[in-house]
Amino acid sequence: MRVLGVDPGLRITGYAVVEMAGGEPALLEAGVLRAPRQLPELAGRLRAIYADLCEVMAEFQPSVLGLESLYSEYRFPRSALQMAHVRGVICLAAAQEQVPVVDISPREVKNAVVGAGGASKQQVQRTVQTLYRLEKPPSPPDVADAIAIATAVAYRVARQSE
Repeated sequence: MRVLGVDPGLRITGYAVVEMAGGEPALLEAGVLRAPRQLPELAGRLRAIYADLCEVMAEFQPSVLGLESLYSEYRFPRSALQMAHVRGVICLAAAQEQVPVVDISPREVKNAVVGAGGASKQQVQRTVQTLYRLEKPPSPPDVADAIAIATAVAYRVARQSE
């Protein structure tokens, strides 16, 4: 099973591809999709994220896409609305490729990977570094989050199929 984990963002979207083989996850690819700064309008940024994500999906052919659930602080409603647009584009790309989307909360991701639902971004980075024997913690944190999302979804789907 191959999982594409996505940490959505309007400027930087983290992604990671994890393959579950023999009960252990293997990291195949991780990186960021960046909407060019010269695209100030929302539609252009969404189009760039969509196009880049479609390329990743075409290359790695995931069997499932793990997507961090939408959460927001009430102090920042605009951020939540923009994030909803990004999530919509990601869900559209997955639907067009007939790849099921698994929503997963940040707390569940941290609990599955770090063992503590309230873990910090640094803890997630260090745990991912250790789990996949990386030379240094994944950076920016969006990459570590995407790896953690893919890993948590891979574990969840593997448990459900037993």
